[in-house]
Parts: sequence; C-alpha cells; structure tokens
Amino acid sequence: MALCLKQVFNKDKTFRPRKKFEPGTQRFELYKKAQASLKSGLDLKAVVQLPPGESINDWIAVHVVDFFNRINLIYGTMSEYCTERSCPIMSGGLKYEYRWQDDSKYKKPTKLSAPQYMCMLMDWIEMLINNEDVFPTRIGVPFPKQFQQVCTKILTRLFRVFVHVYIHHFDSIINMGAEAHVNTCYKHFYYFIREFSLIDHRELEPLVRM
Repeated sequence: MALCLKQVFNKDKTFRPRKKFEPGTQRFELYKKAQASLKSGLDLKAVVQLPPGESINDWIAVHVVDFFNRINLIYGTMSEYCTERSCPIMSGGLKYEYRWQDDSKYKKPTKLSAPQYMCMLMDWIEMLINNEDVFPTRIGVPFPKQFQQVCTKILTRLFRVFVHVYIHHFDSIINMGAEAHVNTCYKHFYYFIREFSLIDHRELEPLVRM
C-alpha cells in the first residue's frame, strides 16, 4: 500500500510519452491543484468537483489528459499478458465486445484483437489531445463547441480499457501487487465521469457490480 504508482508500474512500458502541461499555464495550475487534492487524502467524490471560479472545459481537459497518462501506464505495464493469442477479440467477458471505428482506416466498426484495439485507441487519443483545434493550449483560444462530446468519446473508450483489464487481466494486476492503485485510479475516473455525466450509463454496465 505504501508503494507509489511509479514503483509498482514500469514507466518504460507506457505506450506513449506522457502528455505534459506547460508550466505557467492555467491548465498546469489546475493540474497541480487536482494532484494536490488527490494526495491530500480527500474523498474522491469531493476531489473531482469543479473548483469555484474555474472553467469546466479546462477542468475536463486536465482530467482527460491525466486519465490518458494513467491508463496508458496501467495497460502498458500489463500489456505483455494481453496478446493476440490470449485476447484475439477486444472484449469485456463473453457479453461485451468492442469494435474499433475511426475516420480514416476503419470507417465501419471492425473487430480487432485487444492489443490492436489498444494501440489504435492510444494513437487516436494522442492525436486528439495534441490537436490545438480540439485541446487548445494558447491563452484566449476558446474550446470548440463539440469539445465535451469529443471528451465523452475519449473517456468512453478509456473506460473499456478498465473493463478489459478487470475482467481479463486482474490476476496479473494482483500478482504485481498493484490492485490498490488500479482500484483507486478506477474510482477516481468513475467519480469524475459521474460528476459531469460524461459517459452513457449503459457503457458502465460491464463493471456495475464494482
């Protein structure tokens, strides 16, 4: 329990370099505020609430990037157990199957293995959060009108990573002694999406018993 996330997970196994916030920007300050609240031991339900006077879009943007980094770290560490052979379909048990669709290579929902799906997902999210037209970082540049819709899609797909990890690979997480950290990350993610109604409740059904 005393181990920090970096000690439990091998940061060299992340899929992608961590997306960082530029020091001196408002979003960097929001990120520091969010991290300080997390480390203070406050109730996670309170931690996710929008700080007074802050922009909801900035708050969502900070958390989307942070969740991308954290979930990327979790999956990247246990990805050696998630292979084409062990996981030929991206799924959450026998009941749920997730197909990939984007605006370029896969224009129709396509069945992929879990490793293929994860790779496509991380590439797609990285492209979006590095796109200044979607996640603007310059002062005075407004968020696009569809910003929260884009974040809903990102978070919905990131939730599917939790579904796959919990249902198919949680034994590996336990063997690494990392279940407490994964559970905390999941609860933080869950309270955040519920606070701002960012994911359709039907998407949450695979892990509803948790």
